[in-house]
Amino acid sequence: MTALSLTVPRVSARLRGWRVRPGLVLGVAFLVLLVIAAIAPALLTSHDPLEISTDGAFLPPGGDHLLGTDQSGRDILARMVHGARSSLVMGLGATAIGVTVGAAVGLLAGLANRFVEGALMRLVDVTLSVPDLLMALVVIALLGTGTVNALFAVAFASIPYYARMLRAQTHVVRRATYVEAATALGLPRWTVIRRHVLPNAFKPLIVLATIGIGNAIGAGASLSFLGLGTKPPAPEWGNMLSLGIQYISNDWTMVAIPGLAITLTVLSVTVVGRDLKRRSEGRAV
Repeated sequence: MTALSLTVPRVSARLRGWRVRPGLVLGVAFLVLLVIAAIAPALLTSHDPLEISTDGAFLPPGGDHLLGTDQSGRDILARMVHGARSSLVMGLGATAIGVTVGAAVGLLAGLANRFVEGALMRLVDVTLSVPDLLMALVVIALLGTGTVNALFAVAFASIPYYARMLRAQTHVVRRATYVEAATALGLPRWTVIRRHVLPNAFKPLIVLATIGIGNAIGAGASLSFLGLGTKPPAPEWGNMLSLGIQYISNDWTMVAIPGLAITLTVLSVTVVGRDLKRRSEGRAV
């Protein structure tokens, strides 16, 4: 009876900690839908996103075109579905580059001597003083426009955040008791770094990177909206939004649909990232 009485509260506490959050469920469901659209768009639409029909411009939602057509008679649903791949590639690619370079800079700053750390962090501080979009525009001005250059621009703007996070976390882990104990036992420096510093320093970075995917998607859409990213007629939510504004008096859904997709994507990724943060901090979710 005693063992049972102790087990029941533990199970109840664990179930409370894993209670269903409607916002999280909806966010995950939307992201799963985006992944399906990016990997197998044919499962969601049979239309060609580039097929032009001069007789079918500005058709209202319904019938064979569930979301209607644009000024060239192209199916909006097909363009939205195929545009999901561009947005996810932008978010994942820019975040991967930003995390890789930022982690290398932050780790070097956290493990190096004060002179190297000071030089690297002053460079990071200068970069952080420039707004992200302005920094991306500077990179675009140097590299030129296009999808790949926009991806690198968004990635470059995110590097300082990951570098600063990993540098701070590296300092915290280096002063932890288990790291000091491993050093006292005579383990080589790189063994201590590989086994203890890196795994524990990277945990918060993973959470930050998850949220950063949403920010990268929004930034990539902003560059395409300005005409600096993916170029029409390629389906991409940012350039679809830019094009829709030109014809908003003809069909306001051309603006509302891609705008809503960008908002929901960023919101869903943020919700998932915040949930990961709660779990990593041991808080009830």
